[in-house]
Amino acid sequence: PPSLLELLEKAARRAAEVGGALGVCGGDGTVSAAAAVAAREGLPLAVLPGGTLNHFAYDLGLETVDDTCRAVTAGQAVAVDLARFTADGAATSTATHYVNTFSIGCYPEMVRIRERWAGRVGSWAAEVLAAAQVLRTAEPLDLVINGKRRAVWMLFVGNCSYRGVGSAPASRHDLADGLLDVRMVHGGRLPRARLLSAALLGVLRRSPVHAEARLRHLRVDEIPEGADLAYDGEITRAPRGLTLDKVNEALRVYRPLEV
Repeated sequence: PPSLLELLEKAARRAAEVGGALGVCGGDGTVSAAAAVAAREGLPLAVLPGGTLNHFAYDLGLETVDDTCRAVTAGQAVAVDLARFTADGAATSTATHYVNTFSIGCYPEMVRIRERWAGRVGSWAAEVLAAAQVLRTAEPLDLVINGKRRAVWMLFVGNCSYRGVGSAPASRHDLADGLLDVRMVHGGRLPRARLLSAALLGVLRRSPVHAEARLRHLRVDEIPEGADLAYDGEITRAPRGLTLDKVNEALRVYRPLEV
């Protein structure tokens, strides 16, 4: 059977032929893939929330399929940013785009465990189980971030500024601010139990192990061999080095303007 990317590209070609939009129903990983195709082809994107979390759709004010249909019918759309990461030696044109978050460190393994348990115990309980299991066994990852060597439990890079505290907050107000929301949980002597409690209670911003910045560009080097990264819920093997940046207002997406 054709892959998701092949189906999206076929749909995009048809949409371009008839002067339409690319529509997608699914979770954040599916929406992220569709967003990259739509931006490349210069098509507007209609997001129909159909996944477990739907972070991107909710931040657009799209809580139901009816919300999207109202926006499409009224012709209401906005321009939003796309974030991207490019592996060493790769052309920028082959960069991987994402609409929500990128992370490296212990978070990719937490995503893997969370997805294994979510269908059985629910999303929040699966998040707690994943955090507890990973922080029992994980070790900080040694990285060079913008030229400085750091040991980190987690590096989080959001597409636009997120509201809320903690290392991976969940919502955004402005999806076209031109910024990367960078948050790090430093490795060191903080006991794992305290780190887990801080992460789950959302108080890492007030902890000396947590740092954050709003940037337009981030460089990560000397990623250990075998490390994984996660973006929009997808997990893949990390390259030895990569660059993260933004394509400002790269995508038009339907949303109710009264949101």
